[in-house]
Amino acid sequence: MFEGHRLTPTQRRIAHCMVRRADDAPFLSSVELAELAGVSQPSVTRFAVALGFDGYPALRRHLREALPAPSEGGAPGAGAGGADGGGTAGNAYQQAVHAEIENLRQLAALLADPAPVAEAGSLLAASRPLPVLGLRAAAAQARGFAYFAAKVHPDVRLLDEGGSMLDDRLDAAVRAGASALLCFALPRHPRETVAALEHAREAGLRIVTVADSVFAPVARPGDLLLPAAVGTALSFDTACSPMMLGRVLLEAMCDELPDAQARLEDFDARAARRGLFAD
Repeated sequence: MFEGHRLTPTQRRIAHCMVRRADDAPFLSSVELAELAGVSQPSVTRFAVALGFDGYPALRRHLREALPAPSEGGAPGAGAGGADGGGTAGNAYQQAVHAEIENLRQLAALLADPAPVAEAGSLLAASRPLPVLGLRAAAAQARGFAYFAAKVHPDVRLLDEGGSMLDDRLDAAVRAGASALLCFALPRHPRETVAALEHAREAGLRIVTVADSVFAPVARPGDLLLPAAVGTALSFDTACSPMMLGRVLLEAMCDELPDAQARLEDFDARAARRGLFAD
């Protein structure tokens, strides 16, 4: 019921509470649910409306109507199968993992056509320097990509902090010869990311974006947007699919860099001499 809806952190807390208390949820008042979830009663009402119901009573009625009749399954929740029941996703944490696995399956299906990723890899490999943008929730994805990309690309510039200096750093990359920018854009989308991308476009950079949806507010005609869904089953988004897509882009970029393997071997040799790693 919650899938396909963009819920706020407060609404996700309510959803998570309802999953944990699935047997009781159809019988809880809005006040009781609010107390269990640690939110206000109006938040419960807004949550029900966000799911497409007229209000919380309509949501509760829907849950009650979905209960199995005694002859079909006994008490509410009976026959759910649990973690090993074969046919259900188990508890709330397991459901979150299964949802993330489904996101990865969707990504695999999208990659059946490798042309967009190959085009992106070519654009990123050719850009000297290569700016990599990711703010707030997307900063970890940008930082991970930049860390590995720097081993094979001669000049990677990580842009993971907003503020008045961001446009200056973009301008500096353009003056140094940058032709493309890689952006990781995940919800909730900061206005600074939208503004930075507009500035980059005006500066003539070709934009490659990894976003949670083709309808993300960062998308513009002419950009190369590669979608990778985020998980929304927990209080905070999970981003296994965007991370995987970032690694795929790294591979595509390496395919376009003739000296990528030599750079990796050189790094390994230097790391061994310095004793950087314990293994």
